[in-house]
Amino acid sequence: MPQGYASSSSFPSDRLSVLLADLRAGRPLVQCLTNSVVTNFTANALLALGAAPAMTDIVGEAGPFAQIADGVLINLGTPTPEQRAAMIEAATACKATGTPWILDPVAVGALPIRTALAAELLELGPTVVRGNASEVIALCGGAGGRGTDSTVQPEDALDAARTLVIRHGVGAVAISGETDLIVGPDGVWTVPHGHPYLTLVTGGGCALGAVIAAFAAVAQDAQEAAVAGSVAWEVAAELAAAEAAGPGSFAVGLLDRLHGLSPQLLRDRSAVTSLEVAQA
Repeated sequence: MPQGYASSSSFPSDRLSVLLADLRAGRPLVQCLTNSVVTNFTANALLALGAAPAMTDIVGEAGPFAQIADGVLINLGTPTPEQRAAMIEAATACKATGTPWILDPVAVGALPIRTALAAELLELGPTVVRGNASEVIALCGGAGGRGTDSTVQPEDALDAARTLVIRHGVGAVAISGETDLIVGPDGVWTVPHGHPYLTLVTGGGCALGAVIAAFAAVAQDAQEAAVAGSVAWEVAAELAAAEAAGPGSFAVGLLDRLHGLSPQLLRDRSAVTSLEVAQA
């Protein structure tokens, strides 16, 4: 529990089971403009979850496809010149159609090209921002982390996350860490799930952005989608890690566990609570 805060009410876990059931029934089409390192793993994660992936990220197609997609992920991991233009095209289309989209500002603040791109994308109104604490702080003008690694804790990014919600109109901010924090207009939820093996698998965080995009396609509330995506991904990670010999078998097991995750299991394992300032 972050210092100076206390847990309060539990998240309505029945909503998690409903959202997962809705996702499986609807099989949302999720467009991913993501980095070249994780495309295969991200696509397989969406398939295992029950969604339909499409890695459509070239100029002239990204915008039209975003108009028919149910959800969109824009991940700044390896932003080539053409992909940068395609990202703006897709985000602009999402803004016009109301399609939910997730911004994953990989290594923002530490590197100049993606930092400028993230600022431009932020003005196009992402539904959810998902990143580590350093990346969230950098979106508000602060310093970035050490490449893709955060140098601060999730609770250190709470003020920046609130700024993104209040001043920039972001629906929710999902801050990754040992305990994830999901910040929205209605407060902060803690997601105390996951496993350290997620940090040893390429795409462990990037694929989460796609999972949140899939839930955003079936949820009416951005913060609820971010909570559901984080819990589903990280509960599957806990189950996979319990059976894994190391990160290699964990990566395969994570897809298996995500595929086998039932709405009832998701509801029963959820330990999400709200976060409030502790009384002195």
